Amino acid sequence: MLHLESYPDEKGYFGKFGGSFIPPQLEVPFQEITKAYNEIKNSKAFLDELHHVRKHYQGRPTPISYAKSLTEFCGGAKIYLKREDLNHTGAHKLNHCMAEVILAKHLGKKKVIAETGAGQHGVALATAAAYFGLECEIHMGEVDIKKEYPNVVRMKILGAKIVPATHGLKTLKEAVDSAFEAYLQDTDNSIYCIGSVVGPHPFPMMVRDFQSIIGIESKEQFLEHEDKLPDNVIACVGGGSNAMGIFAGFIDDKEVDLYGVEPLGKGENLGEHAASLTYGSEGVMHGFNSIMLKDEKGEPAPVYSIGSGIDYPSVGPEHAFLMDKGRTKVGLCNDEEAVNAFYKLSQLEGIIPALESAHAVAYAMKLAPTLSKEKTILVNLSGRGDKDIDFIIENYPIPNLK
Repeated sequence: MLHLESYPDEKGYFGKFGGSFIPPQLEVPFQEITKAYNEIKNSKAFLDELHHVRKHYQGRPTPISYAKSLTEFCGGAKIYLKREDLNHTGAHKLNHCMAEVILAKHLGKKKVIAETGAGQHGVALATAAAYFGLECEIHMGEVDIKKEYPNVVRMKILGAKIVPATHGLKTLKEAVDSAFEAYLQDTDNSIYCIGSVVGPHPFPMMVRDFQSIIGIESKEQFLEHEDKLPDNVIACVGGGSNAMGIFAGFIDDKEVDLYGVEPLGKGENLGEHAASLTYGSEGVMHGFNSIMLKDEKGEPAPVYSIGSGIDYPSVGPEHAFLMDKGRTKVGLCNDEEAVNAFYKLSQLEGIIPALESAHAVAYAMKLAPTLSKEKTILVNLSGRGDKDIDFIIENYPIPNLK
């Protein structure tokens, strides 16, 4: 029984996780989106357009690179990188954004609305909207606007309207709140393009399906490199779109260990990290049931990560399901380890990673020395680090390579 064909069920559940917990005024628009997606997802016209865009605009397939110097530095297992940083706009986000805007066009919508944390989803959606001629409105927390300013400029250049989220912690959760509110006001003309495998059904399924191209390509490419499947696949997890994308290619291959790496931030205390799967419990947030971090009142807890794209107090329901049934393993990476990996990959391989992706690299650097040289690790390098350079240089001096 193939996982992707079996989950979610028709109501959007992965086991007990998922579903759709939305206000009545959103039920009809979301039914419309579900119906439209089910109609076009296997249609030749949609798949042909998506293939054309991926090949001739996005630059897919992205390659897999053997990280020879990093492997030698760490010792042990061979480390490979799936280079989503080479996807147009510099991250995996464009994989689902182009598809979501094609869907919006199919539905006759004039405008796309979304939230963003690190800004990569915002840049990708603004890019897709420009390509297909739709309006674009991006909601972003004030803290992240300042921290990820290069991406804010890129979104504005691409023609997007930026709406600051000024309540609460002014980060990713608040950006989601703000975007949902804006969508509620204009469901006739707009579509909410969720930026990860989160939210009400059908978005966890849709975004996973659109991102599965990463795993499909990776499986074929890795066989070319090693003539076998990777022993371990590693990806960072916030909401979890890049991780579900690469996991999708290997879920049914039980010999492949799948690691979702969560941000431990500054420590284990509530408010210092965003490790939902590790420290959370079951709960409903932003329209779906999953594992979430809660405060003493049972509300979404304050979270933190140096990676703005992964500081989210919940996680995609499929990730909760896969962990619950023992198919995936959860790793942790703190800020210090992520910054170290950021610099090591830059100086050893000439690849500057996004801080989010650096969490996955850091975990691979910890795992590799524990394994023999015959073992292999495939890391989803989900994005490039242009957006993080100013922040890093201001806060973490460039080290000498040791």
